[in-house]
Amino acid sequence: MIVDLFAGPRGWSEGLHLLGLTDIGLEWDTAACRTAHAAGHPVIQCDVAQYPTAPFAGRIRGLIASPPCQAWSRAGKRGGLADQPLVHQAVHDLAHGRDTRAELLAQCKDVRSLLAAEPMRWLYDLRPEWVCMEEVPDVLPLWKQYADVLRGWGYGAWTGVLNAADYGVPQTRQRAILIASRVRKVTAPEPTHAKAPAEDLFGGCLERWVSMADALGWGATDRVSPTVTAGGGKTGGAEPFPSQARQARQALLDAQTRGAWVLKSRRDSDAWVAKEGPRENRRADQPAPTFTGEAHRWSWTLDRPATTVCATNRIATTVCATNRIAPPGHRNRDAGGESQFASPDSVRITVAEAAILQSFRPDYPFFGTKTKAFEQVGNAVPPLLAAHVVSAATGIPLVASLEVAA
Repeated sequence: MIVDLFAGPRGWSEGLHLLGLTDIGLEWDTAACRTAHAAGHPVIQCDVAQYPTAPFAGRIRGLIASPPCQAWSRAGKRGGLADQPLVHQAVHDLAHGRDTRAELLAQCKDVRSLLAAEPMRWLYDLRPEWVCMEEVPDVLPLWKQYADVLRGWGYGAWTGVLNAADYGVPQTRQRAILIASRVRKVTAPEPTHAKAPAEDLFGGCLERWVSMADALGWGATDRVSPTVTAGGGKTGGAEPFPSQARQARQALLDAQTRGAWVLKSRRDSDAWVAKEGPRENRRADQPAPTFTGEAHRWSWTLDRPATTVCATNRIATTVCATNRIAPPGHRNRDAGGESQFASPDSVRITVAEAAILQSFRPDYPFFGTKTKAFEQVGNAVPPLLAAHVVSAATGIPLVASLEVAA
């Protein structure tokens, strides 16, 4: 049995399927549990911190965990940053058979902080054959603490930061990874893609990063490929965007003769620039920037410079973040209450598009409100990255790949 703690919409599970494996997920969020069930993944809706480990004793082969990261998050009020020493203390105590969670939780500024220590309770009680864990890069010091404990128990362990784009995901999502096994030596998975591939001494060459344009089916002169709708996983046919945005969709289809499409966000422009690099490095012929639960605030916006015309081989040229989501235009409210631009020069990014850029299969059925669906996509582990990480932990070769194009 493979157990997935804090399972979410099951990005790990989709990756496991590529290796011929299945797991059971533990997750408390109702929308994510509905998504997992609809996608065919068994799930137990529960509080991981309260769920007993005894039912899994002697039956577990692998443990997967992507716990919440409030104590390391740079977003929001950052109140949990002060809880980091308490999380490290909880991991230390649990690794020595002492459950001090209640005492430490009373001292936490964010009640979610100690969830990052929960995997150690499961590891101490169950001692699985292999372990895979994932979180934002700032969690790496915590993963190193876990790795030190696991090595003391006889595991081989590796920790580091991986870029999802190096494994075929059309997104430059960097994540701190822990891989451990008590039956084999482990190291980082070998990259399959590179930003600028070069031949090695034997004439081999990695594939080039998968771009947003390729992932979403934007050919050199092709129109936008059909994709799926955001609710229920039904094929969108010839209309890849919501019906409320027909006019915007038509503008998108005609973009190669009118201008360049750019991805815009109304938030965190300075932080995004600092994290993702200068504007010219965030072109649509590159992987997408890291998706978060705020992806519902993004839109494809037609940028038509006064003195230039976009060439037919540049459907989407630049990915940028600004404080405006679209050019000036009239706003309407769609049926779901979301603000929509009536301007033909703007169309919101869909849940399906965001999921594809995370390397989910195009028909993956995300449930809940639009905001909840985007939250699930943004918090999920990219399935392709998950498959490579688990392959490194288990030694099972990755012989299949997810379809990342619409």
